[in-house]
Amino acid sequence: MSGPRSRISKLAAHFLPTPTLQATGSEQGHNVHTLSPTLFLPRAAAIEPEAEAIYHVTSNGKILRRSYQEAADRAKGLAYYLKEHSHKRVGILCPNTPAFLESIFGIAAASAVNVGVNYRLKEDDIAYIFEHSDVDIIIVDAEFLPLIQGFAKAHPDIPLLVDDDTDATEGELSGQFDEAVLEGLRFDREHGARGWDGLETQVGQEEDVIALAYTSGTTAQPKGVEFTHRGSYLAALGNVIESGLNYHTGRCRYLWTLPMFHAAGWTFPWAVTAVRGTHYCLRKIEYPEIWRLLKDERITHFNAAPTVNTLLCAAKEAEKLPEPGVRVTVAASPPTPHLFEQMTNLNLHPVHVYGLTETYGPITKGYHMPAWEAMPRTEKYHKMARQGHGFVTSLPIRVIKTDVPEGTITDVRKDGKEIGEIVCVGNICAKGYYQDVEATRKLFAGGVLHTGDLAVWHPDGAAQILDRAKDIIISGGENISSVALESMLATHKDILEAAVVAVADSHWGERPKAFVTVQAGKELQGSEVIEWAKNKSGISKFMVPREVEIVEELPKTSTGKLKKNVLREWAKGAARGAVK
Repeated sequence: MSGPRSRISKLAAHFLPTPTLQATGSEQGHNVHTLSPTLFLPRAAAIEPEAEAIYHVTSNGKILRRSYQEAADRAKGLAYYLKEHSHKRVGILCPNTPAFLESIFGIAAASAVNVGVNYRLKEDDIAYIFEHSDVDIIIVDAEFLPLIQGFAKAHPDIPLLVDDDTDATEGELSGQFDEAVLEGLRFDREHGARGWDGLETQVGQEEDVIALAYTSGTTAQPKGVEFTHRGSYLAALGNVIESGLNYHTGRCRYLWTLPMFHAAGWTFPWAVTAVRGTHYCLRKIEYPEIWRLLKDERITHFNAAPTVNTLLCAAKEAEKLPEPGVRVTVAASPPTPHLFEQMTNLNLHPVHVYGLTETYGPITKGYHMPAWEAMPRTEKYHKMARQGHGFVTSLPIRVIKTDVPEGTITDVRKDGKEIGEIVCVGNICAKGYYQDVEATRKLFAGGVLHTGDLAVWHPDGAAQILDRAKDIIISGGENISSVALESMLATHKDILEAAVVAVADSHWGERPKAFVTVQAGKELQGSEVIEWAKNKSGISKFMVPREVEIVEELPKTSTGKLKKNVLREWAKGAARGAVK
């Protein structure tokens, strides 16, 4: 029989808050552990230490191959370096290099937050992000040092770790990043040699922030989206399943065409590592090099925006790959059915997903149904271009009415006609915006994450994006989807890419204007496109643009999305290059 002290303790326990789950300990039972994707790297090294983790052509032109044991050791060294110097927020300004990949794991293992920044931004925007995120050290590729000279001068107390991206890990050709890794490994050896056991691979608080992923900030200051350990873990597992990273008998060979800074690489640094795949790091997008890797290294997967896939298919090196081909996860701007047909003909098999930085990247998938193979070709590819259903690790997405008070959540009809806004709930919605309470409130108004993307909801539950709310063109009372019109214009045999924006019209209120680029070796006039659209394309008469301007290149963000704000200024007569 228990004594009075024991009985009082048990009674008091009923009135105390439930303790937060910890990574270890028996208080919460033996059927739970907290979730962090950092564990995937030491796990991979323990299972297959000699498996190839990294392939990379370095800045000094050498082919670097690194095993999972080597990659795990380097991430471990960086983690101990950061712990030794008490760094808690670590900026990263690098291309897709081994240093960036290893940093993602090392920073989290040191209980710190990584802030990967888009190196294609203006210097002022880069400085703003580093200041807003409160970084206390920056890992920077030597090529991008000039981009932070002003920031470094204004913040001399914030150290820089320069990565030279060579094949050397010590000695004359190595750099500060490699020296920090070696220092961290020495620190561990001199303080008990605990290795990964002395680092944070299973966090005490799942909702702690693992990364700040900044939005592109094309129309406002960039916002820091808070990624948690739990959300990153579940988003990564979702990508393993939905992109089929583990579907084949051999090891996944993933090509880094997607920037690692973009929404933490859509969580693929963790996802590929979870299946012990090989990361093919890529400093820059060069289509001949991509085709070499696709052919010679037998790449199995890559992720890319529609514009990258369009230019890849149009490259002179393009040729049909042998079976089973490559799984290509496609997101960013809505892709056209025509692009999916082109890709499929080359054995680049599209995995169509949709998401935002605020959803860790992909949160829906256009699931390919076997019945589609019996459909007419055009209908099949139109179905493939839909954004589809919510991920396996999320809850189903919804499409809600927009003509209601803020915070009112009412679904549109699943008829493929009524237009509403896509909203999300569940495990892979980000925590919020760093240091921005009001923006976070608006993001989650009514208890759902608002995407700002307008869509219809089909009877089978699949969503299909029509446009961003601000990009719908209302002409004479008719709603024109710029996305739909772009898709139809792209079917012209000589058009490479198309973009459509609204321009003012004295009679109709507004009307569409198209900007198009032309296939290599072809010549085209805007009047020819208009004539084709009127008489041969099947485009509804009210959608046919009265103006089609041929341009050398369409303005895009660093992640391949069209800069519609720039195109609107072009349509008003702004000089090319005057608006960014």
